[in-house]
Amino acid sequence: MQASGSEIHAGARPRLGFAGRMSLLLDREDVLGYLLVTPVVIIVLGLVGYPFVLAILLSLTDKTIGSPAHFIGFQNFIQLTHDSIYRQTVRNTLVYAVGSEALKIPLGFILALILNEKIPFRKAIRSAVLLPWIVPAVLSAMAWTWMFNPNFSVLNWILIHLGIVQTGINWLTDSGTAMFSIILVNAWRGSPFFGIILLAALQSIPSDLYEATAVDGADRWTRFRHVTFPLVLPILLIAVLLSTIGTFSDFNIVYTITGGGPLNSTHVLATYSFTTAITVGRLG
Repeated sequence: MQASGSEIHAGARPRLGFAGRMSLLLDREDVLGYLLVTPVVIIVLGLVGYPFVLAILLSLTDKTIGSPAHFIGFQNFIQLTHDSIYRQTVRNTLVYAVGSEALKIPLGFILALILNEKIPFRKAIRSAVLLPWIVPAVLSAMAWTWMFNPNFSVLNWILIHLGIVQTGINWLTDSGTAMFSIILVNAWRGSPFFGIILLAALQSIPSDLYEATAVDGADRWTRFRHVTFPLVLPILLIAVLLSTIGTFSDFNIVYTITGGGPLNSTHVLATYSFTTAITVGRLG
């Protein structure tokens, strides 16, 4: 029997609507992956990529606030090599970053080792430890500014009553102590970041390794040196990388506490760039 023309041929695919075609596309992993990544790419390009390109273009001009820009090539970069404040700022940034990381790494390690032990109220303490890292940097920097005040500094009160010093320390008016002060604040704020990351790394170590070393008669230091440290080292390196990037670009702590003073002794690249571009008005 011959089939009529109105009958659907065997094997013919039905025509899909818009919803059906979208469903088929979303079932493909490559298409779904691009769709999920697209919002992040747009945000990164808008908040990081565009300002970065704009900054490079401005650096090739003599742009100031309220006046048009003129292309001058690499003249700004050549001028920076003769700028003594800029050279001092680069040194300050290196000292600030290295000093902060030198404090954050051991403090974070000690914190992680303590929190990894079975201590009372361990969960509550873990949550409280994150507070310095969670609190907005400006608020914590303002609190530390009060603590560094020479007239009613709680730090000076403690040091005097412990007999360590005879008179209060002018924390923010001397170049040496001012740099130490902002390094101390950055280390206080960043140590919980290291502590939580290293705590997660410690808890991922199989307990069988510690039991095996204990059977062999290894003490706590030997277990730390041959088991704990080698296994958490990759995670530690990632934490150091992320923390160093954040420290090099740190602005809030330095600007709130010292503003780059005294006598530019605590200016870092972020604060000096802000002062030059926004306060002075030399955007180029």
